[in-house]
Amino acid sequence: MKSDAGSIGRLHLAVALFGLSAMLGRLVDLPAVLVAGGRVVYSSLLLAVLCRVQHTPVLPRCRRDALLAAGTGVVLAAHWTTFFLSIQYASVAVGTLTYATFPLFVTFLEPLLFGERLSLRSVARAGLLLAGVLITVPSFSLADRTTVGALWGMVSSLCYALMTLANRRLAARYPARTVCLWEQGTAAVVLLPAFFLVPAVWTARDLGAVAVLGFVCTALAHSLYVAAQKRVRAQTAGLISGLETVWGILYALVFLGEAPTPRELAGGAVILGVAALSTLRPERT
Repeated sequence: MKSDAGSIGRLHLAVALFGLSAMLGRLVDLPAVLVAGGRVVYSSLLLAVLCRVQHTPVLPRCRRDALLAAGTGVVLAAHWTTFFLSIQYASVAVGTLTYATFPLFVTFLEPLLFGERLSLRSVARAGLLLAGVLITVPSFSLADRTTVGALWGMVSSLCYALMTLANRRLAARYPARTVCLWEQGTAAVVLLPAFFLVPAVWTARDLGAVAVLGFVCTALAHSLYVAAQKRVRAQTAGLISGLETVWGILYALVFLGEAPTPRELAGGAVILGVAALSTLRPERT
């Protein structure tokens, strides 16, 4: 399939919006669980409206699919909460780079869950991803906020890997927007009690930033991404998606004055290099 120039442009825009999430999460002066909760509340509301307007089916065909979508929504709640914890403890660079290591977990979970072959090349790439993280972390002490942030980022990465594998079944049976609505709606329900249990003072800036996170960086960006993928080669889409981390670091540098350290740059080069190599030379099945 030949990639369409307009679709490539929409894909770049979607990835640039995804990359904005980390900077906004760092900008907001709220506990991570509330940032994640506000994000999924806003995004699920907009997705529900879009599904209604475009007559997108929203009911699962069987109980198994409903349970899988609900379970994936719980994992999504954990994914975004730990992602925002990572960038709050450490930096946007650490949070986005450790999140980008999710293929490390997919490498070992995929054969376990789907009975697929575990190749030596996949294990080698997973080892390089882990090496990239170890380069990024300045010490192995839990007293170091960067180390704690990297650990939360790895938990976020594991959650994303689980979501990726769960969505293999759901995406084959339902429209992507429907799956997204189920998962984000469930995550919103899971995180809703936090708004009553976690003390916080919401400012106008916080409300606006979380609204942008939900409406623009999640619901709108996801819609653009899904629409663009239909006319873009998978390899091209994979390479462009890898720029999300680069966008996040650039936003943090420009708007927050948060420059990545030499260790973060070195570790990031390894992580993003492995991700690009995996896209250019995918495993044969």
